[in-house]
Amino acid sequence: MRLLIVEDDLVLRSGLSVGLGLHGFTAEAVETCADALAALSTTQFDAVVLDLMLPDGSGFDVLRDLRGRNDTTPVLLLTARDSVRDRIHGLDSGADDYLGKPFDLDELAARLRALRRRSLGRAKATIDWQGLELDPERRTVTAADGEPLNLSRREFALLQALVERPGVVHSKPELEDILYGWQEEVESNAVEVHIHNLRAKIGKERIETVRGLGYRAKV
Repeated sequence: MRLLIVEDDLVLRSGLSVGLGLHGFTAEAVETCADALAALSTTQFDAVVLDLMLPDGSGFDVLRDLRGRNDTTPVLLLTARDSVRDRIHGLDSGADDYLGKPFDLDELAARLRALRRRSLGRAKATIDWQGLELDPERRTVTAADGEPLNLSRREFALLQALVERPGVVHSKPELEDILYGWQEEVESNAVEVHIHNLRAKIGKERIETVRGLGYRAKV
């Protein structure tokens, strides 16, 4: 799950990037409205964590722009402005969730997982697919016989991205964006290596190659 964090406090911004990364998210972080709008116009994110008080304006400006172009990317407002009136205004302005500062990182991660789940129309917290059960919270995969499968962080992220939309083809650049942040070096064959390792662990027939286009999870 790829996130955009919009937060002007350097310590909090860095802490969110690292902390949410440990929860299995690929997190990109910016500090201004202008940078947020630029990122959102060029990159597809699964959710946005948005502060309201930014150096060059309000997070509401970012939210207004996003919704004005019918972009339905889930937005969670994370702000010190936490009165009932502020929360109502935030939600009525198009935000999907609202969390006041100070906050618990585990709760923030859970709320982001819930936003992702709802955006995909999924009711259960876990994902059942082809005899496997994926648990995004614990980042575990269990076979039908109860045997756990040992996947690396990126293997799990890759599998989750594929099985959340089985049958949908994901291009190599799209999968690279899911697995790697802006500052990370990506080897030219990184996706192919992860796909190979994943197939060795879950069965090669479960992930299909669509020649010239990318990969998809078997329906």
